[in-house]
Amino acid sequence: MDFLALDFETANADFTSVCQVGAVLFRDGQPADTFISLVDPEDYFDAVNVSIHGIDEEAVRGAPKFGEVYAKLGLLMANRVVVSHTSFDRSVMSQCEQRHNLTRPDCKWLDSAMVVRRTWPRYARRGYGLGNVALELGIEFRHHDAAEDARAAGRILVCALIESGLALEQWLDRVRQPIAPEAAKPAARDGNPAGPLYGEVIAFTGALSMQRSEAAEMAATVGCRVEEGVTKKTTLLVVGDQDAMRLAPGQAKSSKHLKAEQLMAKGQDIRILRESDFAALCSIARTER
Repeated sequence: MDFLALDFETANADFTSVCQVGAVLFRDGQPADTFISLVDPEDYFDAVNVSIHGIDEEAVRGAPKFGEVYAKLGLLMANRVVVSHTSFDRSVMSQCEQRHNLTRPDCKWLDSAMVVRRTWPRYARRGYGLGNVALELGIEFRHHDAAEDARAAGRILVCALIESGLALEQWLDRVRQPIAPEAAKPAARDGNPAGPLYGEVIAFTGALSMQRSEAAEMAATVGCRVEEGVTKKTTLLVVGDQDAMRLAPGQAKSSKHLKAEQLMAKGQDIRILRESDFAALCSIARTER
C-alpha cells in the first residue's frame, strides 16, 4: 500500500500559478515522508485565493519557482501511484508541465474522490469533498495547507482500501468503471447444504489476497451463506491479514469490523478471523467432506 499523495495551492484562477506544493509518501498505509514548499508563481495573487490558503506575495518572496521545485517533485512521483483528491491537482501538474516545458514523470494517477464515491454509497453523488469526508472519517487536518491536504487525501484512500477490500492496483481499474456496477461487489449466495460449515453466515472485509468473488465462492462451497454486510445473523467475519494487524487511529478497522465487535459486545456469537485462517478452515472442511 505504497503511494504518493499530492496537493497544490494556486495564487489565482490560473492552474499554473502554483504557490505551494505538498507531497506525502505513504508506505504500508502510513505517512512516511513529507515534502512541502512554497513556490513563486511568477504571477499575481487573487484576494479570493489568499483568503482560502493565506499565502500571499510576501510569503513566497525568495521561494523557488515551479521548475526548481519540480526537480524534487518529479523524482518523488516517478514510478509511483500518485493520489490527488479530485482531478484539480492532476490538471495543475499537466498545465505546469506544458507551461515550463517539463518532462512528465512515469507515474499512475488515482483520484481519491473517485475512490470515495465508489466505496461509500452516501458519497456517490455529493459530499465527497476532502473536508467533509475527512470530518466523517475522524481525520483531523488543517485544510488548504498543501501537505495537510495531501496527507488527508492519503488517509482517506487508506480507509477506502480497507472498507472496500480492493487493493491499490485494483482501484486503478475500478475508478474507470461505473460507480455501482453489478460486479463491483460479490452477490450474496447460499451455502452448499452438504458442506461441513452449513449454517454459518459469513461476510468479508479488508484487503484480501484473492478476489472477493473467489473468497465468496470458496465459503459457499463448504456451506457458508455469504452476505454483503454484517447483520444479526452473521457468525463469521473474515478480515484481510494486514488489516487484522493495523492499529492506526481511524484506519484500524472497517465499518463491518466495528459493527461485528459491537454485536459481539451485545452477546452475538460472531467469530472474527484472518483471511489466512479462513483459507485453512476451508481447506480442512473440504478434506472432511
